[in-house]
Order: sequence, then structure tokens, then C-alpha cells
Amino acid sequence: MPQTFNVGSRSLFVTLTAWLFLALGVLASGSALLQNAILASWLPGVQGLGAAQPLPLLSGLLMGYLPWVMAAGLALSLATTASAVGLLLRLEWARRCFIGLLVMAIAANLLGLWLQHEIVRSVVEATLALSPLPAAAAQVLGSFVTASQAMAAVMTLASCAALGWIIRRLMSPSVRQEFA
Repeated sequence: MPQTFNVGSRSLFVTLTAWLFLALGVLASGSALLQNAILASWLPGVQGLGAAQPLPLLSGLLMGYLPWVMAAGLALSLATTASAVGLLLRLEWARRCFIGLLVMAIAANLLGLWLQHEIVRSVVEATLALSPLPAAAAQVLGSFVTASQAMAAVMTLASCAALGWIIRRLMSPSVRQEFA
């Protein structure tokens, strides 16, 4: 039987990161399975949605390819779960895969900022066009929408910074030593 030598000691950072993302991956996988089931039951009604009122660019693309987007979300959550288990086992391929998944999560979060802005603006404009609100009330509602979008942007950028910090720590020489 071959002998295995561990070169570096197991750090608390890698262990906690692996357990955190293992739990998040399992929850996201369960949620994605439920969302795929719901989408499959709603698909006939969802496909006719874009015909009634044209959607903005990114929203229209998202709705057009929604089953594929949902399947990609399920695949990413399963990959996160598998790479988190690999992190616990201190496997080098899992560390590299996990870093790649975190980079993809950062890109998805930044793309989500644009999507959020596009959807919220189109919904608010459509709602205000149909409502008999006075101009002053509509302006107050618009400022609340802007404030909520700004807060969501700050939270998204903070989470991207946290993911970037995790990537940097996983690429540090001391952590790489654990996976040697």
C-alpha cells in the first residue's frame, strides 16, 4: 500500500471554508432542484411572457434560455459541493476547481448587478406608468428604489470582495503547502 505524507498542517481557514461552502452547496443544490421542478411546471406560461411585452436585452436573453440557466445553476451548486468535499480531503484539483468556481461566482454577481438594475427599472417604470400616483409620490418611490439598488450594489460588491479574499488566501503559499 502506498504511503501518503502530509507536508503542511491542516489550517482552520481551509477547514472552515470547506464546511461553509459544503453547507451552502447542499442548500443551493436542493434549492436548484426545487426551482427546476417549478420551472418545468410553469414553462408553458413562462414562454408566452415575452410575447405580451418585450423585455430588456439581458432579461429577454435570460427568459429565452431560462431552462439552461437553471440547469447551469444546479451544475455549479453540485460542483461547489464536490469541490468543498475535496477541500476537506486536501485534494489539489479541488482547490483549483474551487478557485475557478469562486471566480465564476464573482463574475455572476457582477453580471447580476446589471440584471437587477435592468429588471427593477423596467418593473418600476411599467408600474408607475399604469398607476394614478401623483408625480411627487412617484418621485419618492423612485428614490426608495434607487436606495435599495445602491444597498444591493454595496452588498454585492462586498460579497465579491470577500470571495476575492478567499481566493487570495487559497492561493497563498501556506495553503498550497497543505495540498502538496
